[in-house]
Parts: sequence; structure tokens; C-alpha cells
Amino acid sequence: MRIGVMATGAVGGYFGARLQQAGHEVTFVARGAHLEALRKDGLKITSPLGDLHLKKVAATDDPRSVGPVDIVLFAVKLWDTEKAGEQTKPLIGPDTAVITLQNGVDSVARLDPLLGATHVVGGLTYIGSRIAGPGAIQHIGLADIRCGERDGKPSKRLLAFAGAAKQAGFDFAISDNIKLDLWKKFVFLVGFSGITTVTRKPFGELYPDVDCRTLFHDLMQETLAVGRARGVPIPPDFADERLTFAAKLPPATKSSMLYDFELGNRLELDWLAGAVVRMGRETGVPTPANAAVYAALKPWRMGAKS
Repeated sequence: MRIGVMATGAVGGYFGARLQQAGHEVTFVARGAHLEALRKDGLKITSPLGDLHLKKVAATDDPRSVGPVDIVLFAVKLWDTEKAGEQTKPLIGPDTAVITLQNGVDSVARLDPLLGATHVVGGLTYIGSRIAGPGAIQHIGLADIRCGERDGKPSKRLLAFAGAAKQAGFDFAISDNIKLDLWKKFVFLVGFSGITTVTRKPFGELYPDVDCRTLFHDLMQETLAVGRARGVPIPPDFADERLTFAAKLPPATKSSMLYDFELGNRLELDWLAGAVVRMGRETGVPTPANAAVYAALKPWRMGAKS
């Protein structure tokens, strides 16, 4: 398959590298020092699933030089959605699927006007990874993708990508209700990003503490309540289930938002805790825990470098 990675961060870079290793034609869209490193030394992955060094990769900052591909892995930060969406247009062919691998729950709605509803496929990923340096990605744990067409049926293009994912060695599933699955991830991510970033601690140091564990649960429960108020049929006990799931995470696991905070980068806060607070006001659902996290992190949401 021809696959475009928009863009080559900790998420897109990892999956793109595994797909190239499996023999697929992958083009990595990147910029700055990251792009220079990819062109000079290739892409390096360290991972408990096996290290990888792709000495030669196709890397560019101009998607117009690539042309249409079969699959675009759309994995940019939420504040870059519209800009990156415009840059993605040259990668679109008649049956191209642009699979969103972003946080939050509004990626599809934001990309539809730019790329067309026939091309945008809602998706999500569970992965622990970070950029360790230019051209280098550290994979910590988990690596799976779930995506689905709007009618809930396994399309020819997603079945083809499922085969590519199997060759590449990462978990992949076609969802029959991607909206629900996106909200389920959102429930967990809002809690996980909130508790780790506001405390500046990896999750393994937080879970044993009853107060931190309670805050984590409250953040998820509020998000769940907001989703149900918006008509999403999330099971009422889902936050309890995620609490049990979280206990099995590697102790050193951090959220991507905490990594961004530590690097002084912009935060996805407005699309996570901030979005829960906003939607809570719209639906009349109280969100005091998320409001506290949002207020505590708001001074840093544009990044310490700004």
C-alpha cells in the first residue's frame, strides 16, 4: 500500500516505521530538525517490541511532491488540525482514507469540510511513545489502531489496511461504532492526561494514592456523564472499568500532554479537560474536577516557550 504519515511525530512515526519495515511504501511528512534527521540518518525506533532503524526513508515537508496515497495516518496535534488538513489535500485520491489518530472527539467534524466526508475515517490509537530526539522515537508500550467507516461496515479500503497492519505487527481493529469508541478513549484520556499533567508525575506514582486515584476517576466519570448527556451510549460503569485497566499500565507511563508540558510545548488542554468543561456547560452537567484541572493548567496551555 501507499501510505502517507501526516505528520511524523511519536504516533505517526512509530506506525509508519512498522509499515515500511513490512514492505509498504511510506512517505513521512515532517519539518525542521526532525525532517533533516530523517533525510540524513533515517528513522530510529526503540521499543519493547523490538528496536528498528530505517536507514532510508521518504521524508518531505511538501505533500504536493508525493501525490495520492491509499491511506493517510493523520496524527497531528489538535491545534494543527485545520492547517495540516489543508496540507493533506494533495495526498487525496478517489478512494483515499484519511484515518484520524488524534486525541479529542471532534477531528472528523473538523476535517470533513476540508477533505470531504467520503475520505475522513474516524480513528483512535492507544500507544505510549514520545519523540526522543530528531529522527528518534521511543516506544514505551501499547500500539494499536481502531477505526471505522460511518456506516459501521468493514470497507474494502479498511480491510486492505487491516492486512497491512497485520504484516507490520501492530494491533488493528475495524470498529462498527467509531463514535462510541472515540468517546470511550476520550473518557480515559481526559482523566489520564489531567491527573498526570497537573501532578507532573508518571501514572505509577499516582495510582497507589487514594486521593490521586479518586481524582482520576472523577475526571473520567464527569466526561462519561457529558458524553451520555450528548446521546453517546457509554456504559455507566465504564469509568470503573478504565480504573481497573489503568492499574495494569507500566509504572513509567506518562500522557502525551505531560510530555508536551515537560518540553514547554503547547498543550491540547482546550480539546481535553477544556472541552469537557465547555460541553458540560452546554448540557447542564457539572464538571468540577475537570474545571479545576483546566484552571490549574490554563497558564501553560500555549506552552512555556510562548
